This record gives sequence, structure tokens and C-alpha cells, in this order.
Amino acid sequence: MSLAINNNRRRRPDGGPVIDIHCHLGVPEAGDWFASQATPRGGCPTLSYTVSAEMMRAVAPKLNALDVRLHDMDRLGIDIQVLSPSPGQYYYDAPFEVARSTARTINDKIAAAVGLHPDRFAGMGTLPMQNAEGAVAELRRCQRELGLRGIEIGTNIAGRDLHLADFEPVFAAAEELNMLVFLHPMGFTEASRLSDHHLNNLIGNPLDTSIALSHLIFGGVLDRHPGLKLCAAHGGGYLAAYSARMDHGYHARRDCREGIRLPPSEYLKRCHFDTLVYSSAQLEALIKRWGADHLCLGSDYPFDMEEPDPVGFHRGLDDATLNLILGGNAEHLLGLASERSHQ
Repeated sequence: MSLAINNNRRRRPDGGPVIDIHCHLGVPEAGDWFASQATPRGGCPTLSYTVSAEMMRAVAPKLNALDVRLHDMDRLGIDIQVLSPSPGQYYYDAPFEVARSTARTINDKIAAAVGLHPDRFAGMGTLPMQNAEGAVAELRRCQRELGLRGIEIGTNIAGRDLHLADFEPVFAAAEELNMLVFLHPMGFTEASRLSDHHLNNLIGNPLDTSIALSHLIFGGVLDRHPGLKLCAAHGGGYLAAYSARMDHGYHARRDCREGIRLPPSEYLKRCHFDTLVYSSAQLEALIKRWGADHLCLGSDYPFDMEEPDPVGFHRGLDDATLNLILGGNAEHLLGLASERSHQ
């Protein structure tokens, strides 16, 4: 994989590539095939549902193709996008055979995009998490056959939490293969009170990430897999800003200690978070609490909730911090740093 950087684009202070770890690629053919095989998903007849449908039609040229995306990357100063599936294409609620076929189609498309522009893209795949054996098989294919750098997993699997024994083989395999797990929500499962004002995204996404990380911690997943590489979208949800309450519970109650050996925040220290938090004060708080070496630039391209100036958002940080957040950490997590050093 060539990581040669065009000198006409903005670069981070140490000359390395600016990497956006949170970018989605849509695969219409997978969606079309899913629609022909599974029961159509319903939508709430609310203004938010209507606006979201309009937004998806508007961003389709960016989401589903590469030419506009490459132009935007140059405009925004992004050297490499890490392409991950559109969360609407997890298909965890489908029969396994349908989910496996759509996952393979999506992963093949992401790998093909990387192959066309290896200096501009890296890729993360999706898994048919309904079946652990099938998910592990696709995970291995993603790495060994497609050259993908990680996998994107939802914050729940059709309402089932990630600490359950069914999903243990997936995390074990990701740790074994040194594949990054990018944790990305698709709203909140109990969303009856969040249907208006886009609240199932504004509140629901960080809430479901907080719940998922909590289950991964208290359920012992991060204790059993200390080498697991995990990056949580949207700044780690609310948990990254409020972990002290969990630590207090750990010390105060035995039911908060039954599956783990360390206070919860010790496990959060093993995680990475993207910087899609919209507020410089929140960014500074993440840096102060978890360290610049645990943060990666993330934009949520190309959706309406994306950060419009992902490089400029970090303006004012010192050079050492910028080198880590704008690409150094992502290079390490995705195994790109060693390749660049051998060019």
C-alpha cells in the first residue's frame, strides 16, 4: 500500500499524512439486494424521518462514489480517509445468509475503492454478527484476502449487547489478528421518546455508545482481551466525560466488581476515541483526561452531522498533539506507520 502524500495538500507538522478515521462509504448494490431478500424496514412518519431521507438523497453522490469524495478530501486537507460501512448497512436484523452476502459485497466494494486509490484510502469492513462463526470467517477474509485494516461494529447487535458470550469469538479474533474495532452506533434501541428533532442521533448515538462501552467493560470483554484495539466514535459518547461515576460504583458496590479486576476507567484508558465532539472545550477535556495519544481525527463524512472543517477544528493545539491526533495514532492503530517508514 503506497502512502505517498501530495505536497500540495495540507500536512500535519511532522510531515505525515492527515488521516480521517471516521468516514463512511455506501454500497447501493448491497442495499438493493438486501431489499429484495428481507422484510423492508419501516420508518417513523416524523419530520426527522423526512429530513433524514432528504439528507440521504442529497449526500448520495458523496456517500456512494469516489470522485466528489476525493475533491472534498483535497479541499478539507485530508490525505487519507479510512472508509467504513454506512451504519445503515449493518443488516444485523436480517437472516444470517442475507447478512453474510451483504457484508461480503460491502467489504469487497470498500477493498476495491482502496485498490483504486491506495494513497488516499484505507478500509474497515463489516461483519454478519448474527453468527459468530460466520463473523469470524469474514473478519479473517477482510484481513487476509481484502487487506482491510479493521472492522466497524455497531453498539448493539439487533438489540443484543456486545458482552454476551455469542460475540466473544469475534473480539478474540480481532485481538488475535490485531484488527482495529471501530465502534459506531445507529441510534438508541429504546428510542420511543427520541423520534422528534433528530434526538435519536443527537442523544441516541452517544448514549448507545456509552452503554456499549459500559457492557464491554463490566462484562469483562476488555479485561479478557487486553490487546484488543478499540476506537469509539463521537468522542466515546458520554462515558468518556463521566467515567468517575462508574469508578465510584466499582468501589461502593460488589455487583459493579463481579466481572472485572480494575476500576472501569482503567479499561477506558485502553480505548481510543475520535474527535467528533464539535466543541473545542470538549476536545480539550478529552485530551486532558485520556491523553492526545488516545484520540484520532474523525469527521463523519459525508453526513449532515459531519465536522465541516475537520483539520481546522484542531487548530491551536501544539505540534506534538497535532501529530498524534491528525494521523499518528490512526497510523499505529491501522498498521500504516510501518509501511510509511519503509517507503
